[in-house]
Amino acid sequence: MRIGTVREIKNHEYRVGLTPESARELVAHGHEVWVETGAGNGIGASDADYEAAGATIKADAPTLFAECEMIVKVKEPQAGERAMLRRGQILYTYLHLAPDAEQTADLVKSGVTAIAYETVTGAGNALPLLKPMSQVAGRMAIQAGATALEKANGGRGVLLGGVPGVLPGKVVVIGGGVVGVNAAQMAVGLGADVTILDRDPDVLERLDNHFEGRARTLYSGKAALAALVAEADLVIGAVLIPGAAAPKLVTRDMLSTMKPGAVLVDVAIDQGGCFETSHATTHAEPTYVVDGVVHYCVANMPGAVARTSTYALNNVTLPHALRIANMGWKQALLADQHLAAGLNVHDGKVTYEAVARELGYDYVPVADVLG
Repeated sequence: MRIGTVREIKNHEYRVGLTPESARELVAHGHEVWVETGAGNGIGASDADYEAAGATIKADAPTLFAECEMIVKVKEPQAGERAMLRRGQILYTYLHLAPDAEQTADLVKSGVTAIAYETVTGAGNALPLLKPMSQVAGRMAIQAGATALEKANGGRGVLLGGVPGVLPGKVVVIGGGVVGVNAAQMAVGLGADVTILDRDPDVLERLDNHFEGRARTLYSGKAALAALVAEADLVIGAVLIPGAAAPKLVTRDMLSTMKPGAVLVDVAIDQGGCFETSHATTHAEPTYVVDGVVHYCVANMPGAVARTSTYALNNVTLPHALRIANMGWKQALLADQHLAAGLNVHDGKVTYEAVARELGYDYVPVADVLG
């Protein structure tokens, strides 16, 4: 199979779909890998590194979109890229379609076979291709929030860990999944006063045992959430409903109860955000203020630490890429129900139920597509 990876063009996105090492693996299995010139610059991988791995460097993205059977990316294709997709081609990348009607419509129109990293499952309904980026984003959320809390950046002027004689900052983490756990670990490590909210008693018990009193856990009812948000210096939105839009848990009314200069970091922004006042921002302009509360809503947080993120991502995406290339997409999905869960759009049909429901498409089960 001829596989292409292009330079990411989303604002301040420095990750790349394939590392030179991943390209080498694909070539070793008899496949042809094309890489757009400069695609790996953001992770310190030169064109020469890819050529040494057996890949072929091409001058521009249109050549790859026109001639490659599978496109491997990191972020969802931008409008210009979507215009180059075609029926019979495989797109393998993050998509986050539920809150993105325009992208979904373009993918449906193109006829492309689109496999989304974020809905590929694992044992126990885990999301293994989302997990490493959730780990990165959770840890970065505390870094970003701590920076936004600085007075010069519009924040309250609070040091999360405090100092002797001064209380630490209060951090509230909404959601006890991978993002939430990693955010809480970073905040606890800084010495902050941390509370984690979740609605699953088993998750709360697991977190309570994990943190051994260094972070508190609380069932996430409306009253508890409102009370904690009002007292917080930093709130991390870390909720996830796989493939679906995030619920709006922190309302506009709650902002009026918050301290001036408090910070919200919405890690769920890829799925539409879990704060009512959230809208996607970029690394170029990461924050904005609503009712005196600083919002950090960067939609590709892990792109800021591109090298770490790319290698962590390739560790989990490469095995499936090899399976798709070796077997063809249809046989690969038939052989692996977890990979089949990643199919979101195929031949003009929406094949992921949450996306179809959210955006009003007829849902076509993957089993019907695979026949």
